[in-house]
Amino acid sequence: MLINDLDIIDAIEHECFSDVYKQEHLLYELEDNPCAKLAVLEIENKIVGYIDYWITFDSCEVVRIAVAKAYQGNGYAHQLLDYMINQAIQEDCETIFLEVRRSNIVAQRLYFSHDFLKLNVRKGYYSDNNEDAIVLGKAIGGLK
Repeated sequence: MLINDLDIIDAIEHECFSDVYKQEHLLYELEDNPCAKLAVLEIENKIVGYIDYWITFDSCEVVRIAVAKAYQGNGYAHQLLDYMINQAIQEDCETIFLEVRRSNIVAQRLYFSHDFLKLNVRKGYYSDNNEDAIVLGKAIGGLK
């Protein structure tokens, strides 16, 4: 992801999330957060999705993953997740963690199809509507 991509990422954010990240937050992730890794998925030279994840020591955390609505249902979120998993393996991570809204069944199916396991529930985690978050994890240690 490049700074020039932020307007497109902002548009995808507004399509996909009720708790939209401001461009300042994305810029911080891109330029100042030493743990953050951001990647875009381009189809025919058009950005259709992105992923934001953190690698700290031997752990990876999915922060954001989104695909523009017009491109959903084509396996692009799977491609982004596969990319991140492969990067985490290359970085010698042992585990990957994430939170997903209890109501986001489509995202849960995505993660379960990649062998993530339900670990916990965080009650009232999301500040925009007090929705619970399901904590998922995946062990990847030793896969390199």
